[in-house]
This record gives sequence, C-alpha cells and structure tokens, in this order.
Amino acid sequence: MKLQVKFSLYNAITKIAIILILGAIILFSLDRIAYNQLDNRLLKKKARIIEHLSNREIDSLLSNQESFTDYNILKEEFIILTDIDDNQIDSPLKIITEKREIEGDIEFYRILNYKFQYHKNWYKLELGESMTALEGIKNYIRFYMLIVLVISLFITLITDFAFTNFLLKPFYLIIDKKINRVNDPTLYNYENIPTNTEDFKILDNSVNTLMKRINTLFLLEKQFIANVSHELLTPISVLSTRFENMLNTPQIPVEHENKIFASLKTLNRLKVIINSLLLISKVENNQYLKTEEISIKEELDDIYEDLEDRILDKGLIFNQNIVTDLKFIGNKALIHTLLINIINNAIKYNVQGGTIDIYGDYENESYKIKFSDSGIGMTKELLEDAFDRFKRGNDEEQGFGLGLAIVQSIAKFHKIEICIESKIDSGTIITLIFPK
Repeated sequence: MKLQVKFSLYNAITKIAIILILGAIILFSLDRIAYNQLDNRLLKKKARIIEHLSNREIDSLLSNQESFTDYNILKEEFIILTDIDDNQIDSPLKIITEKREIEGDIEFYRILNYKFQYHKNWYKLELGESMTALEGIKNYIRFYMLIVLVISLFITLITDFAFTNFLLKPFYLIIDKKINRVNDPTLYNYENIPTNTEDFKILDNSVNTLMKRINTLFLLEKQFIANVSHELLTPISVLSTRFENMLNTPQIPVEHENKIFASLKTLNRLKVIINSLLLISKVENNQYLKTEEISIKEELDDIYEDLEDRILDKGLIFNQNIVTDLKFIGNKALIHTLLINIINNAIKYNVQGGTIDIYGDYENESYKIKFSDSGIGMTKELLEDAFDRFKRGNDEEQGFGLGLAIVQSIAKFHKIEICIESKIDSGTIITLIFPK
C-alpha cells in the first residue's frame, strides 16, 4: 500500500472517529435537545397567543362557555383556555409531561401550564404537543447527523488524498526518477527535485550522494575488468604457446603430456571467462555500434545449423515457429551471441529427449520471442539470481555462469526486456520483448 494511501486512510479514520464520538455524545444528549426544542416551540406559541388576545375574544369565549379548547385534526397539539379564580398569586410557568385523553385517545403530551391576569381576571392557559412530535425531532436530528457524517467522510477522503498527493509528490518523483528509472549509474540525473519539504531535500541529496559513490565504484569495476582482462589475455596466450611447443617436444613422457593437456584446458577455460567478462564490459561501456539490419528468423536459422549436432546428440525435439519475422537495427554479432546463449542453455540444462520450442510474433504491439524448454528448471532462489555472474543452475554442467549475464547486458544495450519463468523439473521459459 502506498504511503499516500496510508496517510489518507489514517486521516480519514481519525476524523471519522472524532465524528462518531461527537455523534455519540449528541445521541446521548438527544432527548435533552429534543425536549428543549419542543419546549421552545411551546414558549413561542404561548407568546403568540398572549400577544393576540383581546377583550372581545376573551369575552366572547367566556360568554359562550367556561373554557375554550382547540385541537388539531391529528391530535398532535391542543390549546385549552380556562377562567380561574381571581384569588391567584404569581406562579412560575411550568412545563410537564403527562398523559391526556383527547377525544377518547390517551397519549403522552408535553404540556405548558401558564397562569396570567388579563384586565384583572385570571386565566389558565394549557398548550400541549404530543410526544410523537418529539420522536419526529429525534429522527430529524439523527438523519441530519447521518448526512453530516457521510458528507464529512467524503470531503475528508478527497481533501486528505489531494493534500497527501501534493505533499508526497516530490517523494514519488525522487523514487521514480532517481531509483526506479535508473538502469545505468552513468546516466543518472543529479538535478534536485523541486520541493519545499526539508526532509525530501535531505532524501534527494542523500540519494544523489549515494549514486555518486555507486557510479564511481561502477566505473572503477568496469575499468578494472577491462584492464585485468587485457592484462591477463597476454600471459595466457604466452603460456598456451609454450605448452603447445612443449607438446611438440619429441619423446615427452606421457604423464607430462597429460599434465600439459590439463594445463592447456585450464588456460582455455580461463580465456573464455576473460573474453566473456571483456564482452560484458565493452557492452556496458557502449563500445559497440548499432548500425546493422538484423532478421530474427535468419539468426535463429544460423544458430540451429551451428548447434544441430548438439541437439541431435541429446535427442531433443527443436520446434521453431516464427509467425512474423522481426527486422530491426542493432549489432548483429551481439544479437547472435544473445540468442545462441539462450538456446545453448536450453540444450545444456535440458533432459535427454526433451523439447525446445521457439515462438515469435507481435503481441500488444510489441514483438515477443519465447524460448521454452523441458529441462531441469530452476529453484526460486536461483531464479532470483539468474542474471548474476558466475551463478549456475546446475553444478554438474560445465559452464561459468556468465551466459545469462551476457544476455542481460546485450538486451539492455538494445533496450530489450527479459522475463524468465521457471519451475524445478518443469522447464524454463525465457521471453524477449523488443521495444516498439
């Protein structure tokens, strides 16, 4: 999970927690809030009634009946005006909750009791609202809280994601441009990523410093390999010539002859290793030109002719299915070396009577060649180190573990992507994906 997403989720969760806590507090206080709302409505209604009372209205009411009662059709509220004894003293307004029977129906009402004097006469005013209204107020508050919670959550997620994206943009630029896209330390861009965050500036400078060290070591390593390879080839050639001259000496003892043959074999192996390392070094130093037109089908046909004896000796079934030929500009000798190393490994690590399948065609606008064999395969650990130098899948086979390292160097030189799939005792599939 990305750091940006983690930040957004953390902020959203904390804010949701705060909203839920506040919501819980409001819900626990909901009854009190609802009662206050209802009481305020009763007080406002009382004030309007008192304000609009007149002598004519009261006289008319009192002349018709001793009390005046008004109900709404749903029986959710009522107004009762009663003439009471004049021997009253001022008493505070009261609001109570009690049962009342209205036209045969008994319900709980919130009732305001108010005694007042009008033109020296005392009256009792009762205003009541059904508790059903209170439940309506509660439901309204709950709905309002739900809407607020959802909107807050939505706004929180958007704003936090946008802010963290803005905040972490320099960080992802550093990761992308200065780590993920760096295949060659010599092509590294040391320009600082624009940012106002001190931590990211420190990270950027640290990565630049580290890459300078890596680049220096990388150049030293390549130079060392090149120099050592050149320096070693000369004494190896001298020793090989001397050993060959010694073999031409008449009446040389057989035991000496065997030792000389063994020494020549060792020198030849050493020469192959040095030439392979020298090839890798030259490829990585861009000492080859890419100016030749190459046909994949022609190269594979030439390679089959070169390796046909080895294929037949091992009884392998070789299937080559190049549906569409690919022609591109590159270094023909290097591509030949790349392909022959892949097929050579497919032969070397295959089982007796196994198969080698080669398929080439365009897929998703990219040209792909798949090399599949029925060989011994590789373990997960060996697969992870497949391109490391001097790593071999089988110690019993002859080789130096430089084949796939050479393949990788040549592929990078031509910007070809390599994918390897392998399972132990199930074979290996190597896919070359050529640039569009």
